[in-house]
Amino acid sequence: MAESTTPAPRATSNRSTTPVSETFAQYIASQWAERPDVLPSPREQASYAAERRSRISAMHPGKRLVVPAGGAKTRSNDTDYAYRAHSAFAWLTGWGSDSVAGSVLVLEPTADGHDATLYFREAAGRDTDEFYANPEIGEFWTGPRPSLEHVAADLGLTTRTLAALSDVLDATDAATLVVRDADRDLTDQIDGRRLVTAESADTETLDTSGDAELARDLSELRLVKDEFELAEMRAAVAATKLGFDDVIGDLSTIVAHERGERLVEGTFNRRARAEGNTVGYDTIAASGPHACILHWTRNDGPVVPGDLILIDAGIELDSYYTADITRTLPVSGTFSPVQRRVYEAVREAADAAFAIVRPGIKFREIHAAAMQVIAARTAEWGLLPVTAEESLEPDHQYHRRYMVHGTSHHLGLDVHDCAAARRELYLDGTLEPGMVFTIEPGLYFQPDDLSVPEEYRGIGVRIEDNILVTATGAENLSIGIPRTADDVEAWLSR
Repeated sequence: MAESTTPAPRATSNRSTTPVSETFAQYIASQWAERPDVLPSPREQASYAAERRSRISAMHPGKRLVVPAGGAKTRSNDTDYAYRAHSAFAWLTGWGSDSVAGSVLVLEPTADGHDATLYFREAAGRDTDEFYANPEIGEFWTGPRPSLEHVAADLGLTTRTLAALSDVLDATDAATLVVRDADRDLTDQIDGRRLVTAESADTETLDTSGDAELARDLSELRLVKDEFELAEMRAAVAATKLGFDDVIGDLSTIVAHERGERLVEGTFNRRARAEGNTVGYDTIAASGPHACILHWTRNDGPVVPGDLILIDAGIELDSYYTADITRTLPVSGTFSPVQRRVYEAVREAADAAFAIVRPGIKFREIHAAAMQVIAARTAEWGLLPVTAEESLEPDHQYHRRYMVHGTSHHLGLDVHDCAAARRELYLDGTLEPGMVFTIEPGLYFQPDDLSVPEEYRGIGVRIEDNILVTATGAENLSIGIPRTADDVEAWLSR
């Protein structure tokens, strides 16, 4: 029997009862049916990923580009979090939830661009002990891995075994760039080899500015989505609507449970697993005063009739593209007068922001449009010590007490997409057709905030939609999820 192709699993040697006799090894390696490896046609996103690789190649001529998927991350001892490949890796390969942990994409420079090779741990033969004796990656434990040929056909990429990555590491020099945050161990290995090269050039300082430029460029290229990405964003929004429908359908059960927020989370997550890969981020199920906590994810409180519940949730598809939707619902089915007043003010702010979206405006203008409404309404209600116009001045901003967050962020493979992009292309950037981002104003009156009348305290409202910039204006991708106060009440009554 061949030797194992992988090291022994972590943290199991002191309790392992795996059979180790040669007789058993020979027996378990025998009498298996043949598995024909029917090669697939390239998946839809393969051609789009090839075009993306061409674009990043043109930006870094002569440089070796190393883009790791990243390894599994330990949750507790020898148990891992659910695996998700790095977004830059997924964008450049088209490999999503079915990707193999630890894979690495390498773009090797050539005279006219780059040759792309995907290194990954391919299926282990049954003449090794890995498939039954390694609970970390063995087939008996985690399922079979694909062959090199299968993935090459599926993604339209040259593939090599992960063991061959050592050739790349041996060739590492100052012309090698790596996505640093994807795989810390691999980055450390590359840094060590680059440092040796730097020392031979009479310098002891490792220059990682090229890595930062690579991460920046990969973020900025994702600011404008291609046709495949836009179709995935639409599908993610449609799946997310089903999750909200499920929560409303379960509302009576949710209200009856002492930790109803947990049931909201569970109901939505069930739909996320059914329709896609998982949730795009931890679901916020914030009922009553919890809605005033912007990133409330503990979700351990009751859902009480008469209160509002703010649900901020999105489904991530198997391609990793995610929606990001917030709706605020009256638990009893109808808004009280003050709840409706706050809710419709937030919707007015969202509508005002959406109304200005078109190619050519600055991204920051969206926030400014929403803030004009927030300032006007909070001043109208007597909550500000100055006029709305005075509050909007940069050195005042009294209205921001009730909405300290921004109004928009880009959306795509990451819920906060393109985070490494430069400010001049993000916050100060100009909108282009194909950009997708959120519009999500809110008003949050903390339960102990003495600056507002008692009737407002404990009310938190956010309305969040996913917006696509078109050639002539904008499209609200999530417009099919009820958002006016009247429509929300009708939604709940159904």
